[in-house]
Amino acid sequence: MENLYYDLHIHSCASPCGDDDMTPANIAGMAMIKGLAVIAVTDHNTCKNCPAVLAAAKEYGLLAIPGMEICTSEEVHAVCLFPDLEPAMEFDRYVYDRLPDIKNREDIFGKQEIYNTQDEKCGVIDKLLINACSISFDDLWEFTASYGGVMFPAHIDKSANSLINNLGFIPPDSRFGTAEIFDLKNLHRLKAKEPYLETCRIISNSDAHYLPDIHEPFLTIPAEERSARGVIEYIRNRSK
Repeated sequence: MENLYYDLHIHSCASPCGDDDMTPANIAGMAMIKGLAVIAVTDHNTCKNCPAVLAAAKEYGLLAIPGMEICTSEEVHAVCLFPDLEPAMEFDRYVYDRLPDIKNREDIFGKQEIYNTQDEKCGVIDKLLINACSISFDDLWEFTASYGGVMFPAHIDKSANSLINNLGFIPPDSRFGTAEIFDLKNLHRLKAKEPYLETCRIISNSDAHYLPDIHEPFLTIPAEERSARGVIEYIRNRSK
């Protein structure tokens, strides 16, 4: 068992709302400086910067997990994590094909930049990534699992694009075993309102769009091993 300091919800410059300084190498470097053990870059509806993130993290001695913050058809945000790069990129292609064919306008929404493993800009993403894709929240657990991954609803205590705000409640037949709360001070209130959370593992991530906002090392995940699969197994299972 290893207790891993983590931040599993970070945006790179591939997200239109991500700062230009959020390049893969900069993110990995800041995470190393802060003393984290494991990170996940989870851009809006894309995994396209994951190859560069994993390469940069390896250079800094960090564990990086390929991931995505998906926007479902209900406009609910959820984080999807994968054990390897290959299924993450297959998932990326499937989701991208199910986004509306609306071109990004950098002057309005921001840049959507792809970086290579030398931390050099090598492309841009054409479709606007902040739109909802045609995948429902109800289908997302099984869909992510079919790629060997796991999902958890993102920032359920926020007023925008959260499971509770958009649907009004947590469906009792939900499958997820871990939920993300942005501000842990909200946990008691949410548990009183949503009994489903009593059996969930609770994690808190930064949802960082700027380098200074990446979490300090104050929360840990007790993974069976220091690997993407170890972290994913912890997130997949409910609390005892």
